[in-house]
Amino acid sequence: MVSDTLDSFLIIGGGFAGLSAAFELTKAGQKVTVLEADAGVGGLASAFEVEGGERLDRFYHHWFTNDLEVMGLIDDLGMRDHVVEHPTNTGLYFANTIFKLSTPMDLLKFKPLPFLDRIRLGLLALRARRVKSWMDLEHRTAAEWLTSLGGKNVYRVVWEPLMSGKFGPYADKISAVWMWNKLKLRGGSRGKGGEERLCYFSGGFVKLAEETARQVAAQGGEIRLNAAVESLTQGPDGWTARGAWGEVTADRVIATPALPQVADMIRDTADADYVASLDRIDYLANVCLVLQLDRSLSSTYWLNVNDPSFPYVAVIEHTNFEKAETYGGNHIVYLSKYLPHTDDLYRMSDEEVLEFSIPHLQKMFPAFSPDWIRKSNVWRARWSQPVVEQHYSKLIPHEDAPLEGLHLCSMAQIYPEDRGTNYAVREGRRIGKRLAGSQSGQNSRINIAAQ
Repeated sequence: MVSDTLDSFLIIGGGFAGLSAAFELTKAGQKVTVLEADAGVGGLASAFEVEGGERLDRFYHHWFTNDLEVMGLIDDLGMRDHVVEHPTNTGLYFANTIFKLSTPMDLLKFKPLPFLDRIRLGLLALRARRVKSWMDLEHRTAAEWLTSLGGKNVYRVVWEPLMSGKFGPYADKISAVWMWNKLKLRGGSRGKGGEERLCYFSGGFVKLAEETARQVAAQGGEIRLNAAVESLTQGPDGWTARGAWGEVTADRVIATPALPQVADMIRDTADADYVASLDRIDYLANVCLVLQLDRSLSSTYWLNVNDPSFPYVAVIEHTNFEKAETYGGNHIVYLSKYLPHTDDLYRMSDEEVLEFSIPHLQKMFPAFSPDWIRKSNVWRARWSQPVVEQHYSKLIPHEDAPLEGLHLCSMAQIYPEDRGTNYAVREGRRIGKRLAGSQSGQNSRINIAAQ
């Protein structure tokens, strides 16, 4: 077993939060070791090889045009030329029909709603964006708030199926703050004609993660792959992380995994009440079926599914956003489902997932034939989506743990924003700068629950 001793920082997790924190700490001259459980960096932004083309994100990714934090990192790395911006075609599948919903004019033509309800739906987004204090929404569920803004019929046709598809058994518990942030973010990423515009990183998001990691190493940091942390203990020499790969000790730790995973690491070290507070945050898993087709499935990039009989919440045809030529002429389609990790779909084999999915695709796209499929991959993420409940600010732990030298920087803590690369970069860089300037942990941001 290998044993090293450091006198500075240990970062658990090589996703964008961990890499961004390491970037700032090493830039300030601190010693940093990043421990990543997988064989490559990137976390949920990891990638796989596509025959005859570039690497492809395992889980679909894009940025909004107002995601300024990640753009700042890209600029600092000198990689702005890798960013491409496109208008996107979005739609909604309802009553066996695909409706285009990319512009305000599309909304006015949305026949499943009476004309007055179409107006209410359009005004709903505008009214939501006028909310100045998200704290005013904390006591309300998304269902209550959306119904109050658009009426029962708009909620029944548009929002209820999306909430159920996204959160399943948790749908009725989700905070209005979560939905408010989604509406605010999407409303701020539009062109002059009202069309939604999104950004992508040529070469896949993993390319940005790898360049960040390269810069961390160039600044003196160390990144260890295949280094899953099984335990994290505090002793007289600081914090020691252990796993099958060995162990490493540092004065301070920034832990970026899901909070229940951190709870497992410190279960024998921390107070039981604190461990319970980390275990309290619920997470949904995700199953993502990625199809490489020999032809296009539709003209829509992002198709929300408002049909409870269809097992996926969205059909994302990536090559209606990034060119098929990038992937050797393959047309890339993602089928995404958030679900409890105990769900049958999550437990199926890759072959079973594909077999299960094909009849549903044929119903939605009658021309589709299984012989269109050149290759398929199934990816699973156990800790994919924190369940943002009412009064969530009172549930999430402070970034400075009650154990000296332990800090948390996970996607469950970026509230009121939802998970995303932009906020992972923002929070990673912020905590990195703070701790680089004050190893004593002073000048911490105020606990969000006390604001």
